[in-house]
Amino acid sequence: MLRQYRIRDYDFKLILLVVALTVIGIFAIGSAKADVQSKQIMGFVFGAFLMLVISLFDYTVILRFYWVLYALNILLLALVKLMGVEAGGAQRWLVIFGIQFQPSETAKILLILFFAQFIMKHQDEMGTLKMIGICILLFIPAIFLIYIQPDMSTSIMIVLLFCVILFVGGISWKYIILALSIAVPAFIIILTLVLQPDQTLIDEYQQSRILAWLYPEEYAQTEAYQQTNSITAIGSGMLYGKGYRTNEISSVKNGNFISEPQTDFIFAVIGEEFGFVGGCSVIVLLIFISFECIMVARRAKDIAGTIIAAGVAALIGFQGIINISVATGVIPNTGIPLPFVSYGLTSLVSLYIGVGFVLNVRLQCKK
Repeated sequence: MLRQYRIRDYDFKLILLVVALTVIGIFAIGSAKADVQSKQIMGFVFGAFLMLVISLFDYTVILRFYWVLYALNILLLALVKLMGVEAGGAQRWLVIFGIQFQPSETAKILLILFFAQFIMKHQDEMGTLKMIGICILLFIPAIFLIYIQPDMSTSIMIVLLFCVILFVGGISWKYIILALSIAVPAFIIILTLVLQPDQTLIDEYQQSRILAWLYPEEYAQTEAYQQTNSITAIGSGMLYGKGYRTNEISSVKNGNFISEPQTDFIFAVIGEEFGFVGGCSVIVLLIFISFECIMVARRAKDIAGTIIAAGVAALIGFQGIINISVATGVIPNTGIPLPFVSYGLTSLVSLYIGVGFVLNVRLQCKK
């Protein structure tokens, strides 16, 4: 499994980018909730270690066990439903050997790895409707188990990730156009239906979040409270921010205007304390990391490597866009972490594992 590589082929640029973004996150978490900063540092060290180890293992050997990876993913998600830990009205966490983690986060990486090998095995058939249908059937168990936790935001993220995987895997443009021609009108119809008072398509709290986004003044003290305060916090930071660990009573963390700011609304803390410059720095780093992964995907030696690198790029890029869009009020409130920045050890370690695979793809790129 271990191979000899040339040091000049190692993507040190990608490592520096993800480490820089993680360090920004560690500082921001230390300001938002100081007592969990040490845990995030431990997650960073462990994740970086796994990244370096995985980067030296031949990904083609690991992908031979793609059905094992698929079964492991479904098993972990099923165990969440059977014996998962419930918190905040959702059952999303699992405790194994005293370690608590969130299988929906590991599912993102495991799905990328599985479909990378599955699509490569059936590459010549990816232009057929039959193979697309098989891919969708294999995808349904994972997305269903995540959706019923309930976890709408992660479900949306994984659907986007799945679409990117199919696109990179060689799906025909005629099916893409057909899918869009169905998806766009369907989205408008579903959105209209979920806004009706007696709808049953989504949970009541999910409907309230959409209504709060559309009519924030009517939900100012309830569902729109956190998002409105997040926008205010980011705007109050102006160009350079109020300073790290600001002691102003009106700040996000000191005024308790956002509950758990170290997770989904960490961008509000960065915007307030580091200003426009700090917020743009995070966005630029996310763009550079995604772009670097895309460049690796373009040079990968096979379609599996291309899907791995492009999948990780999509995961980091889309998840970053969704989180920042929520913090700035562009889309309704959804609980999804900011890659490498938000507090959450499962998310952080999973992303580092994904980057580890991208690094190995880079080491084996076509010269």
